[in-house]
Amino acid sequence: MAKEATCIGLMSGTSIDAVDAVIVAFGDRRPRILASYSKPVPDSLRKDVLTLCLPGEDHIDLMGSVDRRLGQLFAITAKEAMASADIPPEHIDAIGSHGQTVRHRPNDNQPFTLQLGDPNIIAVESGIVTVADFRRKDMALGGQGAPLVPAFHRAVFHDPRRNRVIVNIGGMANITWIPGDGTVTGFDTGPGNCLLDQWIQHCRGLAFDANGQWAASGSANRALLDMLLDHPFLARRPPKSTGREEFNLPWLQSVVDALDAPLLPEDIQATLTRFTALAIAGGLNDLPRAPIDDVFVCGGGAHNHQLMAELRQQLPSVNLASTAALYLEPTLVEGAAFAWLAHQTLQHLPGSLSSVTGARRNAILGGIYWP
Repeated sequence: MAKEATCIGLMSGTSIDAVDAVIVAFGDRRPRILASYSKPVPDSLRKDVLTLCLPGEDHIDLMGSVDRRLGQLFAITAKEAMASADIPPEHIDAIGSHGQTVRHRPNDNQPFTLQLGDPNIIAVESGIVTVADFRRKDMALGGQGAPLVPAFHRAVFHDPRRNRVIVNIGGMANITWIPGDGTVTGFDTGPGNCLLDQWIQHCRGLAFDANGQWAASGSANRALLDMLLDHPFLARRPPKSTGREEFNLPWLQSVVDALDAPLLPEDIQATLTRFTALAIAGGLNDLPRAPIDDVFVCGGGAHNHQLMAELRQQLPSVNLASTAALYLEPTLVEGAAFAWLAHQTLQHLPGSLSSVTGARRNAILGGIYWP
């Protein structure tokens, strides 16, 4: 039996609310979650990241500062995760750090993607080999650089007897088609939690809509919904990926301002929730024409009861559940994926799927940073 390897996956998503650490053991069988830990992003750092996320003035000095501060935060999170689980650093083979995306431009004349969180600092301060910068190799091969989680979804959720869709609802939402027999595909469908989080923070000063309760108190507006559904990203054909550059509060405000009559804030939240569900459900139409047996949801959106109810309404004929039914807690899936990607890199194995990203080939991803 091969020696078991243990890796930490570090993930900070589009919501920029916390850094999640997931400690995963890889052996001959399915990966095992050993522990998880989450550390909030300090408000001052989150504000600076948000400044960098929206196109505007040149902020190279700020970017350099944020890169270091995020690297320090990721390192602290990894060390605190190990301490809380009573796992010594010498028992960890690698850290896989996604970094914090501040710009994703896969369709520019010179496509690029930028994640901050200096992996040199993570490696030095943790004393652990760190794998990072996962997305740019795929872009160098002509791919979107995203989504990267479908390869992990295939590795842990494939069932030869079932045609499955995994829906990952983080800041953005993406879907992975995992047929019982055939090619795995996937792509971003549009916003996940990002607009919901930004609107409730703008209106009520809250980080997120707990259980979708605020959305449930409102009513979706057809006129606003139609305007949101006109966003050109939804009409693009896969492979495709997106980010805050396209779905952000200024864009949403411009759409709301174009309405003939003002809406209650909770009605806008209800409409955004339905819009997110419709974008996800619409993405299923771009999948291969085969019967879907199961749809499993992961990411923070799996805990938004109103969003899950909207998804069930849009997908009445499929078995819809969270990945907890597959023994992997929804909010741990993405962190576990980057632990897996680090393990793949150290094993000289591909971590991407060209059938998902549109790259010329599958590739070993990321750079390796030694302590």
